[in-house]
Amino acid sequence: MTGLEIGALSLVAMVVLVYAGLHVPIALALVSFVGVWILRDSAVMSGRLMALATEESISSYLFGVVPLFVLMGLVVSEADIGRDTFDVANRAFRRIKGGLGMATVGANAVFAAVTGISIASAAVFARVAVPEMLRVGHKPRFAVGVVAGSSVLGMLIPPSLLLILFAVLSEQSVGALFIAGILPGITLAIAFCLAIWLMAHRFKGFVGEARPDAETMAGGGLEIGSKLLPLLALVALVLGGIYGGWFTPTEAGAVGALGAILIAAVKRRLPLRSLWKVTIETGHITASICFLIIAATMYSRMLSLSGLPEYLAGWIVAADIGLYGTLAVYVLIIIAMGTILDSSSIMLIVLPLVLPVAIELGIDLVWFGIITVLAVEIGLLTPPLGLSVYVIKGTLAEQDISLGDIFKGAAPFALIMLLVLILVIAVPGLSLWLL
Repeated sequence: MTGLEIGALSLVAMVVLVYAGLHVPIALALVSFVGVWILRDSAVMSGRLMALATEESISSYLFGVVPLFVLMGLVVSEADIGRDTFDVANRAFRRIKGGLGMATVGANAVFAAVTGISIASAAVFARVAVPEMLRVGHKPRFAVGVVAGSSVLGMLIPPSLLLILFAVLSEQSVGALFIAGILPGITLAIAFCLAIWLMAHRFKGFVGEARPDAETMAGGGLEIGSKLLPLLALVALVLGGIYGGWFTPTEAGAVGALGAILIAAVKRRLPLRSLWKVTIETGHITASICFLIIAATMYSRMLSLSGLPEYLAGWIVAADIGLYGTLAVYVLIIIAMGTILDSSSIMLIVLPLVLPVAIELGIDLVWFGIITVLAVEIGLLTPPLGLSVYVIKGTLAEQDISLGDIFKGAAPFALIMLLVLILVIAVPGLSLWLL
């Protein structure tokens, strides 16, 4: 068999293994080992190449950013700072029809600036915002849909683990990708708020009639400041340090993690037992991410040896479907994969194959990264997998809300994400203007 045939068969084998229930990193590593074995006709050489890929994949200082930002996000989540943010946003939007939904989006946007993990936002606001929206009279589907939709802001507004992962796989600057994610993230949050306002006025059967006197929050300016200022200070410290050139992203992660622990300690919301739990969970998440990156590096090396990415890039250029035609096909493939795979797995499988095509077409990889993350995040809301939907279902106290209700509630927000994705593709400056 030729290298191209082996590369194509490896893709088929990987899809079959994933559908059969094998974990994605194990499928990637297995297919990579066997593929190199066949290509080089030597199991020993294959083992050595895979060992080299393992060593080189996570030996960089840059990878210290992963556990540090994960730790910061988990500490903020465990200390219940998300509830404080929601309370302040609720007060700001209380006089607007649908204001509680907008408050959820606003709180999620601020919360996203310190967590970087969509599922953390989904878990926090499923506990905080959904009961409050149901209490004031919103329909269950609307309540869970707002939480599901706005939770994806955690992977677009920096710091974002998906943007870090894309930076590693594409060898781009983490700081540049963080900056590029700001305007699209704000645009998506504004689009969600406008959609909620429109639904509250035009689709009352879906939203429900909220009691206006219930959308309030007790407390004066001092209480509001005590709830919001520590979080804003943490955001300014981390992101301001990166953009101001004071810290590298890894150093900013360390400063942010320490700052989150200090804020939680001052608020007396993080006992030693909870801190130990958060530390263990950080280790679990970091180990799983590193395993995924190692397997993706093996897979990328195997594909390069087969020559398939270069052939695919040449074929697409020769097909002359143009930049936007290529991006349209790419986005459709990503969204389709989102129905069965989680966000990280999609990027790890697709990017080693597609990045050579993007480079051949002269696509700005920072812009391409924002497009990729937006497309991947739509998959968090689409059935049958929809990871954010399952997190919300598992976190909800209201067990009478079904998975189907959450998927239906999230559908309008998935559509809005698609429209914002089209806008980002049509107007590259939305991502690149701040660079």
